Amino acid sequence: MENLIDDDTEQTVVRYIPRNATLHSLAEFFSACSDVTRAKIICALSISEMCVSDLSRILGLNQTTCSHQLRLLRAADIVKQRRDGKIVYYSLTSHKIEDVLLAGVEFLGL
Repeated sequence: MENLIDDDTEQTVVRYIPRNATLHSLAEFFSACSDVTRAKIICALSISEMCVSDLSRILGLNQTTCSHQLRLLRAADIVKQRRDGKIVYYSLTSHKIEDVLLAGVEFLGL
């Protein structure tokens, strides 16, 4: 089959495509964000740190569902927790996560 791009372009593309480990991590990140419930939690936590009971009440979720989704978000390193006595507060690990969400909203023209 005939190549339609020149050798320099091909080499540049090959050089700049991230390694498989990086692409795998990127896919996991977007997978973790792809659930509507998790997206709601991320949006809520971009506004304020909250505990499970507050998140559950505000988002209309039962606490078990909320806790499960938070566990998945923690595993993806999107959410972190902080304990204050008996209460565990959740927040985003980085403000860059908010930037990713805003970029998605802008891309979709919403």
